Amino acid sequence: MKITDIRELTVQLEGDIANSLVSFAEHTVSLVAVFTDVVRNGKPVIGFAFDSIGRFAQGGILRDRVIPRVLAAAPESLLASDGRHFDAARVMATAMRNEKPGGHGDRAAAVGAIELAVWDLNAKLDDEPAYVNIARAYGRPTAARSVDVYAAGGYYYEPGRGKTLSDELNAYRAMGFSAFKIKVGGAPLADDLKRIEEALAIAGDGSRLSVDANGRFDIQTALAYAEVIAPYRLRWFEEIGDPLDFALNAEVAQAYDRPIATGENLFSLADTKNLLNFGGMRPGRDIFQMDAGLSYGLTEYVRMIELLESRGFDRAQAYPHGGHLINLHIAVGLGLGGCEAYPGVFQPFGGYPGECALGGSSVQPSDAPGFGLEQKKELKGLLADLAA
Repeated sequence: MKITDIRELTVQLEGDIANSLVSFAEHTVSLVAVFTDVVRNGKPVIGFAFDSIGRFAQGGILRDRVIPRVLAAAPESLLASDGRHFDAARVMATAMRNEKPGGHGDRAAAVGAIELAVWDLNAKLDDEPAYVNIARAYGRPTAARSVDVYAAGGYYYEPGRGKTLSDELNAYRAMGFSAFKIKVGGAPLADDLKRIEEALAIAGDGSRLSVDANGRFDIQTALAYAEVIAPYRLRWFEEIGDPLDFALNAEVAQAYDRPIATGENLFSLADTKNLLNFGGMRPGRDIFQMDAGLSYGLTEYVRMIELLESRGFDRAQAYPHGGHLINLHIAVGLGLGGCEAYPGVFQPFGGYPGECALGGSSVQPSDAPGFGLEQKKELKGLLADLAA
């Protein structure tokens, strides 16, 4: 059994939206396919995955460095000990051959896309959903089929666009969501407070609403926001300042007694260790949003979760960033606190297909083999193009 080919397709994200800092109009995603010599129903078994959303594709790194290394490796060096599966950790290590330590940026997402495709591939070889495969690999129970979910969005809409924040959140509520996340920091504080109150009128309670500053704030602004939003008792205050400004994060944690959330822009175990050492994160309270697709894949992500637990944190405090099918399977398979969803934006990757059971702010993956990306109608044509 061997990997015979790996392909990458750069996909433009749909939608012209912006948070307080970044416009997503130009953002792209690397969709990858890992081919094998295993044939089922006359076709090779293929593993599909993508890096994640809200960044840029890594086609150059994949084509110039990562893919050639994996394809040049001795086939047996990429196999698990049973000879019937591929070893994701070995694939990751092969993809990283001759790379220097540090520099965790786009290459972490490039490697992550390939590593995650191996998990899709292994689950398909076993004809089972990826969450089952993941749970078995890491000795986790699979009794809990669903996890907590919230609808992420809450973007800024210019007057006259024909859509408001209330329109967006009401649409999510009609889909079955009862918890939401909105953006802050893209308007003056007084205006953002009006937006929070508008969202609370739909969410009904602060425990069902989070706010996300996308790393926008300096310490003075962060503390000003923390003071005025505290009475709302929001679910969490996310990505408050620069993700590597651990001192800022720690200072806000001391001043703000509600949960804070961060981690989506940390791409390695070492970054996570620094957050724990210097970021003031509190066991039993704060939320970690590291994303396997941006962090070398599931192998590295599990090491992050193990580090959290070794420091007294609970994996229920982990809510992976991304709002897509891959992280849904990871959250279920590893027994995490939950995951986000992007049901209205970031297509063709955001959100879940109708086969995933949604209701009461929980979501359950389908029984499709692998991550079930083939069930997402927005992705079907792209997957077919890669497989052709």
